[in-house]
Amino acid sequence: MKLMRNLLAPTLALLLAGCAGLGPQESVEGPGNAEDWKTHKAHISEIDGWQISGKIGIQAPQDSGSGTLFWLQRQDYFDIRLSGPLGRGATRLTGRPDAVALEVAGQGRFEADSPEALVESQLGWQLPVSNLLWWVRGLPAPDSRSRIALNANGQLASLKQDGWDVQYLSYTEEDGYPLPNRIKLAGRDLKITLVVKDWQPRQLGH
Repeated sequence: MKLMRNLLAPTLALLLAGCAGLGPQESVEGPGNAEDWKTHKAHISEIDGWQISGKIGIQAPQDSGSGTLFWLQRQDYFDIRLSGPLGRGATRLTGRPDAVALEVAGQGRFEADSPEALVESQLGWQLPVSNLLWWVRGLPAPDSRSRIALNANGQLASLKQDGWDVQYLSYTEEDGYPLPNRIKLAGRDLKITLVVKDWQPRQLGH
């Protein structure tokens, strides 16, 4: 597990720099044009804050269910709230480079060095929270190898990274940004469906 302070500093630097071009660890395939992908990636990488609301479905070996998702991102701070999935009630994951906390209704507040460790220890899911900061925008995480397939618009159609298979089923345009609004993820004995009902992207560092 990577410490959040080791992840978010380079993450923020890459976001603010614009992330133009193909990363050295990206392998591109599919019908989309690589030059279109570079342009799209640079444009989407301008986003360093957002508010998302929607629905999430999770299939796990022991539990399955669905619920609502609210995600507030402000550069290196995140506040992710789940309501209802798997009968656990309200769950809230918050983090900064120096602190990550999980609050579970009726169980209390827990802290750890990484969001992955916290979610696995308390909920039993091997969920790639740090990568989701990138994947939810339709971008591969920059610090590990990825295989990406593009659609005809030069956007991600699918992504394979860190043992996960991410499928981008549809996009929506908000404030001039084409952003994923239906994503399916599979890996680590988990299957996740994310449907974004409301995307509010922000450029906070510009």
